[in-house]
Amino acid sequence: MKSFAVLGLGRFGKELALQLSRGGAEVLAIDRERKTVEEVADEVTRAVTANLRDKDALTELGVAECDEVILCIGSDLAASVLAVVNLKAIGVKHLICKAYDEVHRDVLLKLGADQVLIPEQEFAVKLAAQMISPRLRDQIQLTEDFSIEEVAVPESWIGKTLGEMNIRNRYDVTVLTVRHGDRIVPAPRATEKLQSGDIVLLLGDEKAMAAVRRLR
Repeated sequence: MKSFAVLGLGRFGKELALQLSRGGAEVLAIDRERKTVEEVADEVTRAVTANLRDKDALTELGVAECDEVILCIGSDLAASVLAVVNLKAIGVKHLICKAYDEVHRDVLLKLGADQVLIPEQEFAVKLAAQMISPRLRDQIQLTEDFSIEEVAVPESWIGKTLGEMNIRNRYDVTVLTVRHGDRIVPAPRATEKLQSGDIVLLLGDEKAMAAVRRLR
């Protein structure tokens, strides 16, 4: 099982930590705000309150032992710069960072970040492509193994609810949204019924996604 450390639990970091955990990964979630940490504590492997600029604290928490580390404090350049320096110093294997613009991204890359995301910019590009070609299957690669992908509902799923399909346990993927034509249902309930022509947005690893693609 792959392990992730998500550092910074703002809107982006919190959702990323939850979705990785729901996808079956081990997740260490860290933030300086205790209340924020408590909000995810029951859904991730381990949730800890700590100062992300404290190299000793990061070392003691075993951040460097995780397969992937995602730094999600993109709104504060000084804080993210110091965090990247510390994370590289303690031997993080693969570091992904959030940035707020191209200049911020370039700085973090020069400091040793392996990958830097600008979520708002990348989401805008993806959304524009979907609006131009709504039926186009799209994929967003989160890490080397995990991705978010749009998939046309397989014929064997049509007419059944998400609860009846038990998709998460049976196929090891998480349904993030269901699109019925122009109507999108975010975080669909177990009672949501799938129809012919629907598109589902799935989170999972490549093996699970490939299994879903093979369904007819």
